[in-house]
Formats: sequence, C-alpha cells, structure tokens
Amino acid sequence: MEEFKALWAENAGAEVKTTVRTFKKADLPDGEVLIEVHYSSVNYKDGLAGTNPKSGVIRNYPLILGIDLSGVVVESLDPAFRAGDKVIVTGYGLGVTHFGGFSQFARVPAAWVVPLPEGLSLREAMIIGTAGFTAAESVDALEKQGVQPQTGAVLVTGASGGVGGMAVTMLKRRGYTIEAMSRKKADCTDYLKQLGASAVLHPAEASLEKTRPLAQQRWSASVDPVGGPMLPDLLAQLHYGGSLALSGNAGGISFEATVLPFILRGIKLVGIDSVNHPYAERVKLWERIANDLKPEKLELLVEQEITLEDLPVAFEKIMNGKMHGRTLVKLK
Repeated sequence: MEEFKALWAENAGAEVKTTVRTFKKADLPDGEVLIEVHYSSVNYKDGLAGTNPKSGVIRNYPLILGIDLSGVVVESLDPAFRAGDKVIVTGYGLGVTHFGGFSQFARVPAAWVVPLPEGLSLREAMIIGTAGFTAAESVDALEKQGVQPQTGAVLVTGASGGVGGMAVTMLKRRGYTIEAMSRKKADCTDYLKQLGASAVLHPAEASLEKTRPLAQQRWSASVDPVGGPMLPDLLAQLHYGGSLALSGNAGGISFEATVLPFILRGIKLVGIDSVNHPYAERVKLWERIANDLKPEKLELLVEQEITLEDLPVAFEKIMNGKMHGRTLVKLK
C-alpha cells in the first residue's frame, strides 16, 4: 500500500466540504491494527457529520468520516489479531474523533476491533453496521427486561430507516408480532411488511388526541430510534410493565412527560448507547447478530451500494428523509 483514497471532511462554516483525497499510510492516526477496509455504510450520524458542522457530532474538523467499517487486518501490534483476520469496527471514536471507515485503509486501537463472527460475511456485517448493532442492542435490552413474543406486539418507530428496519426484521426472526411506524407509510408499507411487520402505522395513528400520562395499552414494548416530543404518547400506551428502548433523536432531543407511566404502570425507559457499549458485551452481541438475530431478508434492507464519490449525495438523501433501509459503501 503506497497510497489510498478516503473521504475528507472540512468545516466550511455554514456547511461541511467533503472531497475524495489521496492519503499515505503515514497520514493515518495511531493504533495497533491496520485494516484494509472492504465495506462501510451510511448512518444518520454520518449524514449529520457530512452536512452540518454545528451538529455536535464532530468537534474538530478536518477528519475522515465513517462510523462503520469491515475489512481484513494488514498489520497488527496486538497479539489478539493477525494479518488476514476479518474484523468489524463500529462505535467508539471511529469517524468522530478518529479517522473513520470511509477510507480504503484505517488504523485503529485494538480495543475497538471485533473479530468477524462465523455466520457473517464482511458485506453482511456492513449491511448491519451501527444501525443494525443499535437495533440488536435494543432488542437484547428489551428481552433483558422480560419482553418475549408472547407478551404482546412490539412497536418500532422510524421503521423505514436503518435502525428501525433492522429492528423489524430482527424481531421477526425472534418470533415477535411487530407494528412498524413510519411517516412514509404510503410509500413503505409493502417494504415493511416484507421485512416482517404485521401492521404499518403513520405517527398520527399512534398519537393521542390529548396528551395523557396513561392511555389504552397497545404494545408490550417499543424500539424507538426517533425520540422527540412523541415519546410521552408512546410511553402512555405501553402495557403494564412494558419497556421502551430509546436510541435516537431524529425527532428531537426534548420531550415533556410525567412520572405517572413509571410509577403507576411500571414502565421502563431503557437508554441505548451503541458507541461505548462494553467490549465484551459488544463481541457477544455481534455473535447474536450472526445467529439468532441475523435478519432473514438482509439483502432486502439494502437500498443501494455506492462508492466514496457517491457519499455526499447519500448524506443529503438521509438528512432529507428520503433514504429507506441501508446504504452500503464498497471500498475494495
């Protein structure tokens, strides 16, 4: 490897300027493991980092973006990894404080590197990516709270997006009844039913006419990558003892609620942090993703496969809410 290409992002004041540039190995930051990147993917966080310098995702530009990667180890200073090992890196500082996965090569700390589990290819790992890992963490967290298929239907918000779509198909694999919610119901109903949803709702169909802390019990649990002001309505409609796994803020970072769902109905609000999920638990969860949580219709989740040069358009698309499913980035 003499030279390689990567997507370089710079703060241009009101916007982020992105260009595909040529780099050398010496340009990469410190880390014990050098990886030839085969695939990455586009997440909402990537869209923010690639379009809005004031989003708070990136504190210090310039940077190579990309919060996901899968590839093959080229060099390793850590005995846990050897040249030729297939690996995954998601979360931590990748693509946020450390050069990321939108690059043909990446050097990262060994403590971030997860061995590719049997049952997944490098391509499949990035169809899943951070979005799928977040969905898996949400399902895993709900099950740890006692949610099971027999306890009732699970609501998945933002179901046409990456996390939501992954959650639908992972829950289906586990035998759950799923109600999928999407503002794009008119366009995505067939797609979401193919993924495994038994019903598709527009947010208006889940909103309460009048804000109430408790309402008719509709769902045993919810996977919510959206957040925002609708969250209290969802909490109010969970079954007694129900749980909501909250992982995103696409709907906003604020909501108004009372303590009543928690103290009168035993509702549990579970926060999902895919960035700093403990390493040992991360490895176990990737093993689940390769086995009992692996989507049966994984390819159906792929909206498009692109190259580095196509990323700026993909960023705009995901930020404008026009992307459904997953966008895979091929680097090798």
